[in-house]
Amino acid sequence: MFHSKEEFKETFRRHLEQRDGKKDHAAAYSVLAGMVRDHVHENWEYTKKLDRQEHKKQLFYFSMEFLVGRMLGQNLQNLKIHDMVEDGLRELGFHLTDLEEMEPEPGLGNGGLGRLAACFLDSLASLEMSGHGYGIRYKGGLFTQHFVDGFQTERPTKWIDETDGWDVRREDLAIEIPFYGEVQISLKDEWSHPTLNNAEWVKAVPYDMPVVGASGKQVNTLRLWQAEPSNQPLPSSKTKDEYLQETEAISDRLYPDDQLDPGKILRLKQQYFLCSASIQTILKNRDFELHEIPEYIAIQINDTHPALAVPELMRVLMDEEGLSWKDAWDITVRTVSYTNHTILEEAMEKWEIRLLRPLLPRIYMIIEEIDRRFKESLESQDMDEKAFHKLSIIDNGIVKMAVLAVVGSYKVNGVAKLHTEILKKRELKELYGQFPTKFHNKTNGITHRRWLLKANPELSELITESIGPEWTKEPERLKELKYFAQSHSFLQDFQAIKRLKKDHLIYHIERTQDIVVNPDSIFDIHIKRFHGYKRQLMNILHVQMLYDRIKRDASYRPYPRTFFFGGKAAPSYHFAKQVIKMINTVAEKVNNDPLAKQHLHIVFVEDYNVSHAEYMIPAAEVSEQISTASKEASGTGNMKFMMNGALTLGTVDGANVEIFEQAGEENAFLFGLRSEEVMRYEKDGNYHAKEIIQQNPEIEQLMEELINGDLTGGKQHGSFIAQQLLDDNDPFFVLEDIQSYAAAHERIVEAYQDSSKWLEMAVKNVAASGIFSSDRTIQQYSDEVWQLQRSLRKTGV
Repeated sequence: MFHSKEEFKETFRRHLEQRDGKKDHAAAYSVLAGMVRDHVHENWEYTKKLDRQEHKKQLFYFSMEFLVGRMLGQNLQNLKIHDMVEDGLRELGFHLTDLEEMEPEPGLGNGGLGRLAACFLDSLASLEMSGHGYGIRYKGGLFTQHFVDGFQTERPTKWIDETDGWDVRREDLAIEIPFYGEVQISLKDEWSHPTLNNAEWVKAVPYDMPVVGASGKQVNTLRLWQAEPSNQPLPSSKTKDEYLQETEAISDRLYPDDQLDPGKILRLKQQYFLCSASIQTILKNRDFELHEIPEYIAIQINDTHPALAVPELMRVLMDEEGLSWKDAWDITVRTVSYTNHTILEEAMEKWEIRLLRPLLPRIYMIIEEIDRRFKESLESQDMDEKAFHKLSIIDNGIVKMAVLAVVGSYKVNGVAKLHTEILKKRELKELYGQFPTKFHNKTNGITHRRWLLKANPELSELITESIGPEWTKEPERLKELKYFAQSHSFLQDFQAIKRLKKDHLIYHIERTQDIVVNPDSIFDIHIKRFHGYKRQLMNILHVQMLYDRIKRDASYRPYPRTFFFGGKAAPSYHFAKQVIKMINTVAEKVNNDPLAKQHLHIVFVEDYNVSHAEYMIPAAEVSEQISTASKEASGTGNMKFMMNGALTLGTVDGANVEIFEQAGEENAFLFGLRSEEVMRYEKDGNYHAKEIIQQNPEIEQLMEELINGDLTGGKQHGSFIAQQLLDDNDPFFVLEDIQSYAAAHERIVEAYQDSSKWLEMAVKNVAASGIFSSDRTIQQYSDEVWQLQRSLRKTGV
């Protein structure tokens, strides 16, 4: 791209001078983004050409979320020109960080599911494999979060820039998607030929975004579909205004409110829109025979949202390509694989027949036939009625998408060892009994290129100086750092970098929220989407306990701590929104108390996203991973914190289990119930939250403060929280675990005051983190599921 800094500066200066005399940051960002985009597009086209020539298998990763974050800095990093560009810009009077922050954050995801998908795409390109993402181009994103009187409010995210954006509109590849209508079946040359009459058609227009690998040579594609009006005739039952409004809504927001039927139908539309447009495109562009599809195509569905890929692939193979059911099913179950991301029953999607059948009549017919044939295969088995219901795709007026995904795929994986075992032994036990060879584990990973090399270049440089640069390509070589865990000079450098990253976060928070933070306090960070099982409630209740103790006990003056929170609650999730209100209410009280604020500080980072995370994760000293044991499938924030030298405060849950195994339990802070204890409580029904409250004065005081409205600024603002803890018997065991959690915090404060020991523990965590690279995860997927190959050109063969 540029062979020297001087060549870059000259090219940049020339382009900037052509901007009608404008030389501000906006113009500089536009010039730089355009220069990078032009170079990336050259490699992108060359990658596509090689893929066609080499005729190798390709992966298509279907996901409702791709939380990619800002692209400019990451692309510069992967193109290996970040430092050169940064130096060149500085000499021209610009700071690269300032230009990067001109880029809007893509509104394509919410939490770990979307960030995992983004990390996987990065690893696929970096490992020089042909792997592409398929998602939706949400114009309004999830939402932009603002706080008004402590309450979360939601506004559309404005991120799309048609001028300086990274995606390219491909009108020529648009696909027509049908909804509603009536299916009419006729025989044609002994082939049952279904046609859909009086359908409502929507046009899916692809916008392609380049995914640059670490070499800068392999550039894969993230294809995002945008819903637009079709030119097909409109059914007489629908007005044009209604149709235009409903069409625009399909690609407007991520996860629309589905409490009522219109929201449920919209979600179903989104899911089918994604699956149909993607599968039609994949098969339309093939240059091989239909029976060869499993040899050249792998489709991975990321959680249950894209489970409609199974019946849609069947539809296209039968209705459009003329295959028999037997041949179409054989191809489908050798092409589709499924990742389960949850243990929670409510998250394993189910759709009512009364909604699905009229919206997708042909798809429902196919699901019905899949269910009939599967049940027929079970008839010879001696099983009880409960097991049979568990195995039913259609049951009591409901279509169970997780069951459909398992039955219609060739591989099914959980995302951490514990998660996979729970799926096999409890949540999907009956399906595992039918398909034991389908189930496997693939522990999640993160891309060290964004979360260490880019987010923490200072630590990356120290690591390279100590163990050499090979770790950047083989992150498991970070284990060599363990030999430096007792090196005084290394620990001093490590400590200086941690302090620098804390200073960077302090500056970021002061600049964006006008909040001043004590750099000498312990930085304790809890950043996740808000949900009962993730237990932000327990965290803030514990902070209130500390505050109460400071106020009543003149001898208790704890080491200063800053508790950072970040995350969003779904707009209709009233419990989670009340927890957000509680955090902001307690923060206002604690942060303005002359005594308490010397020891405790609460910072809620507004509108948490990838860009905020890039400041917060390198600065963290304590990583809050406190989900109810047996509820978190994996987690990936835990891995990012670990890789940057934060110590995990966590339950034995999800990937925490493997983090503790790798780093050693002595280098983390474990607490709380174990998964088997939680599941035993749930099975036996012998947990009683009210008894815990009566037996513990501190918890009793907390509950009185909650019920009185002291913690939420009014009784009505904490009603859903009180209901969950009292009437619903504390389903996430907050009150059971809070004393153990408080004790773990005491151990943290004690350990932190032995600086050398703390730093040694932190370095051991970094050294053990390489196994959690998404490169390792993707290589395992490729070897054991997808059978992808690297490009012959790039491996030198």
